Amino acid sequence: MSVIKMNFLSKALGMQTNVTICLPSYSFADVIGGREDVYVPGMKYQVLWLLHGGSGDDSDYVNFSNIVRYADDNKIAVVMPADYNAMYTDDPEGGAKYYTFVVEELPKMFAAYFPFSTKREDNFIAGLSMGGAGTFKCAMLNPDKYAAALCMSGAGSDPVEAAKRFAERGGGLNIRRHMVEPGSKDDAWAAAKRNVENGVELPKMFLTSGDKDFVLEGVRKCRDYLTELGYDIVYEEVPGYGHEWDFWDLTLRKALKEWLPIRHSAIYPE
Repeated sequence: MSVIKMNFLSKALGMQTNVTICLPSYSFADVIGGREDVYVPGMKYQVLWLLHGGSGDDSDYVNFSNIVRYADDNKIAVVMPADYNAMYTDDPEGGAKYYTFVVEELPKMFAAYFPFSTKREDNFIAGLSMGGAGTFKCAMLNPDKYAAALCMSGAGSDPVEAAKRFAERGGGLNIRRHMVEPGSKDDAWAAAKRNVENGVELPKMFLTSGDKDFVLEGVRKCRDYLTELGYDIVYEEVPGYGHEWDFWDLTLRKALKEWLPIRHSAIYPE
């Protein structure tokens, strides 16, 4: 497994930023599987776009979870951008465009840089806490881009309520400035309903929370809302866990190994 830390000038953000990438490479799994030609021209990888939580950055998952090993075990590329408490939302005052950065700039840029599949069926998005809200938003506003979305610990809570909660907990100016207005283009709840009304292909949704998490009621509310709309949902509420990395690591392992429609191998040309 290759772990790549990139620093580059983002057009959407208008500044230098960091992204961390897990890119599968030759491993013991290939030896055990008996594959001789691991690197083949034209090969591609499925991609998990993984969003961090409030006050974090692109290094969180590498530092606090086993995502590098999970990505290697499942032969999937993982992209972890830095959001800097911007709620994965374009600045309403005309500044940095973090939503555009995640859903438009990075996929185009990395499809040119790396062997990433651009097909909907090969792209998934996930996140925890603030990154969960970002995941919900990106998936609802772009059902044509992601086959599945994993929202961990508040990921599917009402974005307006989530932004206010982060601000109350000391999230700072960036979070307060990026609060979502109900009915706006960033309102994921409204987009979820609109997707059904327009008959578009819906992403499969995975919502998880520990039963001791302070965001639990928000996650349940989202579960009920999406279920009523007719989304295909997997919901898991795990006893004994709060808003913590032990839970998120456990969920990531399960999602990559069992839940998400992953090939568990590179996509080789026929």
